[in-house]
Formats: sequence, structure tokens, C-alpha cells
Amino acid sequence: MTERRGPQSQLPPQATADRKLLQTKPYQDVSFLETDAWRSLRILGEFVSGFETLARLGPAVTVFGSARTLPSDPMYRAATMLAKGLAEAGFTVITGGGPGIMEAANRGAQQGGGLSVGCTIELPHEQRVNDYTDLSVSFRYFFVRKMMFVKYAQGFVIFPGGFGTLDELFESITLAQTDKIAHFPVVLIGTAYWKGLFDWMQTRVAAEGKIDGGDLGLMRVTDDVDEAVSLMVESRARRESARAGDEPDEDDVVREVAPRRTRI
Repeated sequence: MTERRGPQSQLPPQATADRKLLQTKPYQDVSFLETDAWRSLRILGEFVSGFETLARLGPAVTVFGSARTLPSDPMYRAATMLAKGLAEAGFTVITGGGPGIMEAANRGAQQGGGLSVGCTIELPHEQRVNDYTDLSVSFRYFFVRKMMFVKYAQGFVIFPGGFGTLDELFESITLAQTDKIAHFPVVLIGTAYWKGLFDWMQTRVAAEGKIDGGDLGLMRVTDDVDEAVSLMVESRARRESARAGDEPDEDDVVREVAPRRTRI
């Protein structure tokens, strides 16, 4: 036993680690919460939350497109019908969870009896989650959100959109071109909308050797949402066959890398 002498109240209490953690100081400096080191923990937390929430989705397709598309726009109805077809074919539908094309696709997924997922993003002007998501995950950082779009999808369908949609399009094509992801279908809906972009990529970008001409075959352009659904179903069947140990024939391998020549 340790011998104690003198009144203990005269000794200053020693601050333990727990006490320092629990102690609140008036006007405490919390600027450390905005440091890059602290942000790295927030980023890690977003990855962990996203992985835990989305890991059991099963086969999924991510649908991109403009948040500004109105319900009266034919593309809104097309996105609804596409997502309904995907859900009926057994796919989970993932979107950015906002209005416009995202709302249309989440709506169609519910109509088709499938799981409707929204991965929302914190924006300066708050973007509400649409009313048709069964499962919603919120992110602060675009790059974490984009990781979730890619990691849990077996294909992308891209409707007309602006900078965000174009960013997601070129991100997916870059990952496929550089073999960072398996070559799954990337389908663009709306030949009239995408024609100018593809003409430029063919006559300038590919013609000047900035990309290989065959890289354009990584994308398929169509106006037929049933065709888009079929491409996703065919790709899933090839993946399941490969997973079962069946050797795909050479034609299947070619179609997986470039499903068909891009039509525009």
C-alpha cells in the first residue's frame, strides 16, 4: 500500500487522457476540424459508410443525367421506362438521388419492383432527395460518391445532361480505357443530343491521334431504352458465365470490350 501524507486536496488533479477528451473549454479553438488531416478522417468515414450501405446491392446499373430535366420532357419518361425495365430484369438502379433524370430513374425502379438507390451530394444550394429512393446515402465529396457509382455498378446509362453528367461520362470511359475497371456497357441515350460530341471526337480527337479510334467503341449510343436494357442483361450473363468457369468465346470477349460499333 502506498503511504499518503498531507491533505490530498492540496495536490492539483492530474488531467488524464479521458478527462482531456471530455473537458469542454469556453471559446475552445476548433479550427483543427477544418485541417486536411481531420478531413482525411471524414473522407475515410464516407468510404466506410458507403461500402457498408451498398455492398449487398447485387447486380446494379447506374443512371446519370440532368437534374434539370422536367417531367414533361420525353427524356424523363424514357429514363422512367429504362429503369423500370432494368428493375424487372433484376437490377438495382443507382442514381444521384436528386431531381430530373435521377428522379425519373428512381421512380421507374420502384415501378418495376426493384431497389431504388440514391447517392446524394452536399451542394451550396441544398438539393433534396427525390421521393422515389428506397435507400439513400449522402456524401460531402464528389470523388467518394463517384467511387460508389462505379464500384457497385455493372453498367452505366447516361441521359442528356450538363457538366456533372459529362464528368461522369468521361470518368467512366477513362477508367475503362485504362483498364481500371472491367469493360462493362456504357450506353448513351439520345442520338440527337450526343451527335455533336461524337462528331467532334471522331473528326478532331481521334483524327489527331489524341485517342485511338477504337476507343469510341467503348460507348454505345441509342434512342431505344429496350436495347440499353438488353445490353446490360447480356453483359451480366457473360460475367456470370465467366464467374462459373466457362470460357467465353473470342466473339464474346470482343463484344464485352466494344459491344458494337458506336452509331451516331
